[in-house]
Amino acid sequence: MAYESLAAAFLQKKGYEILKRNYYSPHGEIDLIAKDGAYLVFVEVKYRADCRFGHPLETVDRRKQNRIRSAARRYLRESGWKEETACRFDVVGMLKDELIHIENAF
Repeated sequence: MAYESLAAAFLQKKGYEILKRNYYSPHGEIDLIAKDGAYLVFVEVKYRADCRFGHPLETVDRRKQNRIRSAARRYLRESGWKEETACRFDVVGMLKDELIHIENAF
């Protein structure tokens, strides 16, 4: 969770409004949910101390993306957001002290 806090602080400096941290559903977890202008943004945060098992961004594979999408749909329904809400999926990868933010990652 410390890495999610670092990612949240980074996004807030970029003007994002953090709405929720660690949203859990039967479909999976969403690390951060934020507003960026007109977009509702679902953010996956991944940290690795080194690349021995691959870069952190590589861990957000199709299966993980599908879980996040399913959890996001449930969040939208539960939270009363309209179906036409503009949504985006971002990934924040951290490798040691390096932070990489990919908007609209999938």
